[in-house]
Amino acid sequence: METANQMRTLNIILWVAQVILASMFIMAGYMKTTIPIEQLSVSLPWAKDVPAWLVRFIGASELLGALGLIFPSLLRIKPILTPFAALGIIAIMAMAAIFHICRTEFSGVVFTLILSLVAAFIAWGRFKKSPINSNNQK
Repeated sequence: METANQMRTLNIILWVAQVILASMFIMAGYMKTTIPIEQLSVSLPWAKDVPAWLVRFIGASELLGALGLIFPSLLRIKPILTPFAALGIIAIMAMAAIFHICRTEFSGVVFTLILSLVAAFIAWGRFKKSPINSNNQK
């Protein structure tokens, strides 16, 4: 049986993971949705090889996933959406890994795996170990 201190520590670690992962996806999503493709392709060479709408869609998906990691739990309005947002990020990263494998960009695969593991930790923690209660629950 876990002590109150262990549960509190896990909750803090989950919040730190959520904020760090959300920050990374806010930055990545912001770049992909706002920077012109020609300029973006300097730092992300693949951006020039796919349709612009796809780059923008990926960016919007990353932004929404990042917001879903933080706001439902922070505001305690439908906090069950937080672990679902983490699952969505895992899906985005799985597709990114397949894309990078097809392009033989294996360093990109390692990074997506790391992000997926953090998202999986958040999903596991918020579903099973330390769920956030909504405002209307006691």
